[in-house]
Amino acid sequence: MVFPDIDIHYFQSNVEGELINKLQEVGFSTDGIVLNAGGYTHTSVAIADAVAAITTPVIEVHISNIYAREEFRRISLLSPKCRGSIAGLGMEGYKLALYYFTQL
Repeated sequence: MVFPDIDIHYFQSNVEGELINKLQEVGFSTDGIVLNAGGYTHTSVAIADAVAAITTPVIEVHISNIYAREEFRRISLLSPKCRGSIAGLGMEGYKLALYYFTQL
């Protein structure tokens, strides 16, 4: 899949507060957010609250299949706040999330 007609911006941080700040910064002005919160998926009420507070739809993406891993990784605090979730499809998950946004 190639997406020549969409403008893609990316942000990466290992700092919970920086991720929240970015969600709040872009979460009212973009068409979609693809979010891989890594380990924060299972622990961060604050990131889940930030996703719930914005108007931009969010797709949660995980490279690995979190449901095939340790028990605690099977619980996502983000999933109930997101439009959808993609897990276990490797890097293809990002492309599928972008494809979803092109179909809105």
